[in-house]
Amino acid sequence: MTASGIPRSTPARTIARWGLGGAMVFAGLSHLFWAREEFQAQVPDWTATVIDKDGVVVASGVVEIMLGAALVALPRERSRVGAILAAFFVAIFPGNIEQYTKAKKGFGLADDRSRLVRLFFQPALVAVALWSTRTPKR
Repeated sequence: MTASGIPRSTPARTIARWGLGGAMVFAGLSHLFWAREEFQAQVPDWTATVIDKDGVVVASGVVEIMLGAALVALPRERSRVGAILAAFFVAIFPGNIEQYTKAKKGFGLADDRSRLVRLFFQPALVAVALWSTRTPKR
């Protein structure tokens, strides 16, 4: 614990957390502005029974901006934010699976191999979200 009551972190965890936070804010903004159609390709078709694909993209973009900002702006809550972000990554994984299984194009993923390789990045994101927000044992 630091003098200000904020749990200690390591430089590597801090860099990873800030990088992930920046990437999340960037991704969230792209959901809202320049890549909405690309993100719609990742929304599972079954969501249309509840909300339209654009609504899913906009909502997830707002959530990504909030989570990215929280990673940086709420150091006292970083462990909780990391757990929520990891859960978010798990929640959106079905979209990545659907993009692969239904051969949906988006973000330059125009072949099965590239869509399959992308699936392996989601568990890595979960791991980084959890690792970078945990207080290291000293």
